[in-house]
Amino acid sequence: MAASSLKDITTRNLRTLRERPLAELSGAVGDLGTFLPLTIALSINGTISLSSTLVCSGLFNILTGVFFGIPLPVQPMKAIAAVAIANTFNNGEIAAAGISVSLCILFLSITGILRWFSDTIPIPVVKGIQVGAGLSLIITSGGNLISRLGWITPSWADNRIWAIAAFMFLLATNYFRDLPYALVVLIVGLVFSVILAARAADLPTFRPWIPVLSIPRGDEWRVGIITAGIGQLPLTALNSVIAVVHLAGDLISEVETPNVTDVGLSVAMMNLVRCWFGAMPVCYGSGGLAAQYRFGARSGGSVIVLGLAKVGIGIFLGNTLVNLFQRFPLALLGIMVIAAGLELCGVGESLNTTGAKDLGQMRGIRTLEGNEETTLLPEKDERKKRWAVMMVTVGFLVGFKNVAVGCAAGMLCHWSFLLPEYVSRLRGRREGQIRLPD
Repeated sequence: MAASSLKDITTRNLRTLRERPLAELSGAVGDLGTFLPLTIALSINGTISLSSTLVCSGLFNILTGVFFGIPLPVQPMKAIAAVAIANTFNNGEIAAAGISVSLCILFLSITGILRWFSDTIPIPVVKGIQVGAGLSLIITSGGNLISRLGWITPSWADNRIWAIAAFMFLLATNYFRDLPYALVVLIVGLVFSVILAARAADLPTFRPWIPVLSIPRGDEWRVGIITAGIGQLPLTALNSVIAVVHLAGDLISEVETPNVTDVGLSVAMMNLVRCWFGAMPVCYGSGGLAAQYRFGARSGGSVIVLGLAKVGIGIFLGNTLVNLFQRFPLALLGIMVIAAGLELCGVGESLNTTGAKDLGQMRGIRTLEGNEETTLLPEKDERKKRWAVMMVTVGFLVGFKNVAVGCAAGMLCHWSFLLPEYVSRLRGRREGQIRLPD
């Protein structure tokens, strides 16, 4: 990236932080609803080092904010995390999974295959991936977080009453847009956690971070790659690179959107450095970006501040924070995840409007008369087809809980609509070839 671009990005980051500090801080912590639960679970199992995860995540939060200038989240690789939790992976196995995925993403980025794939996927399929990911977040929150709660259990600080209160507060932000929702919820949750930890005499203590190498050996490579890495690769390519680039362009159009190759290289380099130190494999995510945007983040300054906080906490407290984070109310985390899902689902609304990037290149576009600046809209039949492709993608993604399955189903649906035209062209070409000259 050119020096002038870095200067412009830095200027905008600083200006945005100065003009709307509470919104940027609130947006910075908006992604913790997905970051904390997986990090806590893997730390408790001894699969990752919480200290290394916080420090490395923080460093890459800072670099992301500096070079891209938008609030791209650094999230756990969810498929790897889910398999690692279920199978109680050790440090080497989860490192092998993260490294293998990153090497594949590095190859796809350098060769241009990732860019070609991004250009090939139709916008309705991309938006289907985004909407499907949003619905998956809502379903996960309801099924795995909030459903565990009773009306007054498991504690006074974590129950359905607090979940309802958090949701009502979230609805209030639809009108009072300047309320730093995520920041307030984080502070309340931390206060509750500290009170519960103090009662149990289990508060965090000073423990400096000492980096320790975690090198996969022997069978750990096979287990990590086959059991977790293969399932993560399509999720990273589709949701963490391609979908997040499209979403960044939709949400933060005033900033130059990073290209697919740069984002892919960034994801690869993050893990090719951090996984050797016992840190959790990470990527970007459209759900995290939607959450941070929903709660106020508009610049890279938000994730830079978050990164500085993570580095400081990881260096000085690190693994002693596990029990404190474990006490963070699920009621509050669950509503934050739902808010991210709702924001991500909202991007589907622009499928058939001028907000969709591909409409200018579509066949059958008509212009509305009576306005010097023409507005491009698809015809009614085309709108139905685009909507069908998006919903097929959403349905298969949510139903099978697999981004690759959703993408494949959406592509097949898209091609099925193109098939009659292709057959007609092929038939016309053949008829022209066999027609005798006059």
